[in-house]
This record gives sequence, structure tokens and C-alpha cells, in this order.
Amino acid sequence: MSMIAGFLLSDRIRATELGTWVEARGPDGRRAGALRFDPGLLLTPGARERLVQAVIVDRRLAESGMSGLVPIADLVTAGDEVWLLAAHPVSPTLSELLSAPAMDPASAAAVLVESAQTLAALHAAGLAHGSFHPSTVLVAEDGATLLGERGLADAVRGLPPAPERDVTAWAALARGLAATWASGSRGAAELFERAAVTATTRGLPAARDGLLAGREALPGGLISRDLLAETARRWSPPASPGGAGPQVRDEGEIATMLRVPGPTQEPVHFGPGVTPAASHGETTAEKIWRDGSRPGGPARYGMRAKKAGRARRRRAVVSAAVFALVIAGAVLAWLSVRSSPDLVVRAATVSAPKTLGCRRTATITGSLVTNGEAGRVTFQWLRSDRKEPIEQTETVPSGRTTHTVQLRWTVKGEATAKLTARLRVLSPIPQGQKIEDKATFTYKC
Repeated sequence: MSMIAGFLLSDRIRATELGTWVEARGPDGRRAGALRFDPGLLLTPGARERLVQAVIVDRRLAESGMSGLVPIADLVTAGDEVWLLAAHPVSPTLSELLSAPAMDPASAAAVLVESAQTLAALHAAGLAHGSFHPSTVLVAEDGATLLGERGLADAVRGLPPAPERDVTAWAALARGLAATWASGSRGAAELFERAAVTATTRGLPAARDGLLAGREALPGGLISRDLLAETARRWSPPASPGGAGPQVRDEGEIATMLRVPGPTQEPVHFGPGVTPAASHGETTAEKIWRDGSRPGGPARYGMRAKKAGRARRRRAVVSAAVFALVIAGAVLAWLSVRSSPDLVVRAATVSAPKTLGCRRTATITGSLVTNGEAGRVTFQWLRSDRKEPIEQTETVPSGRTTHTVQLRWTVKGEATAKLTARLRVLSPIPQGQKIEDKATFTYKC
């Protein structure tokens, strides 16, 4: 095995349109991934600078609380090579699971709902994925859907964000899952087809809401990550042919591309009285690339930092933050409305048993779709047999985009009646929105 910037590379690889992904272990011992870019893609003028910008924007999105994207640890150079280091496993991808015989419509619905939510958030920020397809959709060990390679293909090719391409690709995915994981359920397949049509005519938020509202067409009426999580935890990617991973240069040749160098006490002269800035008028991104690929640039991995080096790195962090503010543009304008991540409930669904017999208790289950942050949620259960609502507050942990709440409803007496339980979320919800859902069951005694 070889190592790059503290990431231990394995012999498990897969090809991508950008280069080669390698399964790895991060410096903390956890599963991670490393993408070695195809050198030919980075020969276009400005490709490396655009790549740096795309990665910095993604890191700022993660820092500001956006979930649903594969977290990026660093972007580094190793000689003439460029590597993206992901602080998360990069398998299994949806393309690797499409042929899995055990997958079901509930899992397909979970993937579609969560990917639509992430894409819609990117589009609201003035961004796009740019290369959304089953090979860039990953399943985490908790069953969550994460999008990888966000903006990278557009960056190296110099293409502007095109949300409409993401929508078309999402609709194609919905139809693909209808033909595979939902092939045994006519109701589920029709639901996914309707979602595909809705996405292209009314947008991804409407398609997501349509999936949530139409979940009764799914077997058991469930949208679930359970099978996805079980499959991801057991996943073992195949080794590369020949059992040998990519060879990486000595650690001393590796430099990060994400740190802007701090000012030096004396400018470096390229001619009598001429500084680099005066002679070239370089952009900040060009300075990142120039200083990251020459001796004396940002600190190298594997070298013990001296006191002066630590001071320069502190200045570099400040400079990088300023640079990120400039290049993020519309992204940071969108993020500036919140100084710290807060819990937000975006949707709610309710399921109930179809029938209930004498002296039985019905378990009504509500599923809250959130932005993945921690906080407290306040909601009401409204039963059709009583006027007063049942108000409750629960603590929601971070790291998950769904939270389950339950109502236990015991019905007494001899009668036949249809009863309805309604779940209404009071807070925290987006301003001006009403988030609620209901489920009906028949009591027979």
C-alpha cells in the first residue's frame, strides 16, 4: 500500500469520468477516499484554478451546515498529479447497488427524496452538481444519500452551473429505479414515473413533495433507509486487477492547493525592483497554484512545523477565508442569513395501520425530514375523536435527515368508524410554510 497526505491507499479502485477513485483510510483510521485526476483534464487553461474554487465552495457549504455532499478533506498536488481527498467512504455508489437483488422500493424512494433535497438546496444557492448520475450518488453506512464530485466536472471543463441538467438526470434516475428496485411493485413504479414528470415540469421540490405525499403507493407505505444502511455496512468493494493500487510519490513532494500563502517580510524580486505581483498581476487562485507547487510554498505533509511555520499557516487560514468569501459569491450570500447551523424541519409524513380491532392500540408513526442539524422540534398530534391537540417536544440529534415520532392511540367501545391522526410541526420550520400530514385507519369492533 502507498500513502498520500496521511491517507493510506488500498488496492480497491474504480474509474470515473474525472480519473480514478481509490479506497483509503484517513489519518484518523476511518474509511475515506482519494481521487487521482486524469492529467489530461487539467491541461485546459484555468482548469486547476477553477477546481480550487469549486472545492473551497464545497468546504464552505459543509462548514455552514449543508448536508448531503461527500465531505472534502483536501486538494493536493503530488509532483504533476492532482488528488482530491474525501473524508468519507466513496463506496458503495448507486451504480454498484443497482443490480443488488435485495433492494426495494422503500430504499429507492429514500434515495430520490434525499438527492432531490440536496440538489434543490444547491440550485437555491446558485450552484449545480453538473455530473449527477448513479456513479456520483453514494450510500453512507447509516443509509443516507450523499452526492460526490459536486461541481468538479464543470470546473475542469470551464462550464457554468446548469441546474436543468441536474433535473433531467434526476428524472432519469427516478425512471431507472422504477425499472429496477421497483420492478415488482406497479404502484411504486408509477409513483417514481410521476415524480420524474413532476421534476421536469414543476421542479425538484415539487417532485420530492410528491414522493412524500404518495408513499402509500409503496409496499407498506414506507420510505426507509434501513436496507440501504444494512447493505452499505456489509459492502466490500472489489480489488483492482492485479491487486496493486496507484503508486504515489514521496510525501515530501505533496502540497495542499487550498492554502493561500501569507505575506513575507521581504518581497521576492524577479528583476530590479519588480515584485511577482507587479510583473504578472496574478489572481489569488494563481498564487495558490504557484506557491503550492514550488519550494517554500505551503507546508508539506510529513514535516515537523517550526514556530515560524505555524505563524505563516495561521495567516494562510485567514487569507483563505477572505478568498473563499470572494469566490463563493451567491453561495455565501445565501449562507449569510444564518451564522450557525440550526435545525429545520422541511417535510413530514404519517403512516398508520389500515384497520384496528377491539381493545387494540394503534401506533401512528410520523417521519420528519430535516436538514440534518441538532435541535428541538415541537409538534402536535390531532386526533379526530378529540378537540384538544396533543403537543410534544423532542430532541433531534445531528447527522440524520429523518427523525421518527410516534402516537399511541387506544380505541375503546363497539363501533365501526374511520379515524384520522394528523401530525402538525410547529417549529422549527421555514418561515411562511405549513408542515403537516395525516393518516386514516378503520376501527372495527
